[in-house]
Amino acid sequence: MPRPSPTSKNKMITTTKINKVFSLLELSHQPTMLEQLQGHTPFQLLVATLLSSRTKDTTTIPLVKKLFQQYKTPEYFSRATIKDLEKALYGIGFYRVKARQVRKLAGIILKEYGGNVPTTFEQLTFLPGVGRKTANCILNYAFQQPAIAVDVHVHRISNRLGWVKTTTPEETEEELKKIVPKQLWSKVNMLLVDHGQRICLPRKPRCGVCPVRKECEFGREVLN
Repeated sequence: MPRPSPTSKNKMITTTKINKVFSLLELSHQPTMLEQLQGHTPFQLLVATLLSSRTKDTTTIPLVKKLFQQYKTPEYFSRATIKDLEKALYGIGFYRVKARQVRKLAGIILKEYGGNVPTTFEQLTFLPGVGRKTANCILNYAFQQPAIAVDVHVHRISNRLGWVKTTTPEETEEELKKIVPKQLWSKVNMLLVDHGQRICLPRKPRCGVCPVRKECEFGREVLN
């Protein structure tokens, strides 16, 4: 029997409804940044995720592809000078801060984990600059573990759909875990991030062309 959502008193959020939204979004899905970087190592995906903060994917993707041609492993980053890393990262937001961050990160991974990115949430969030979203992204995209990575898009869209009634990404993650079947967790970030970047925009959502507007509380209100 489909499970109801504890976050919605007026409308039952069931597995069937969630599956329907995901199926509709999959029809027009375009690969997210981490999907486009599949084939890179877990360490490279971790670095790319950290570097993408406050930077558009269209800037991050070509930059990190070029970066990883020169800096392939934690050893390369740990041996690099800050000046060289700043030069390699120029163009992304807060590139000077991130240059120091990724070198420190590489050093810890070498020293504490033998050069391998740890595979648990607790170990990942111990690393400098790695919060819940980044840790869950790596578990999901790099290690194919069930995880729900909640960024601004996932948080916004989950609330607009009426799946949750939350005020922070952390609350959204916990509520989504209650209503989304574990076998579908990997789809949450992948589908909602792409949808949020192209259709369900923060200020001017394109509800008129949204494939899930009939399943969305916000969309139905806009169109009525």
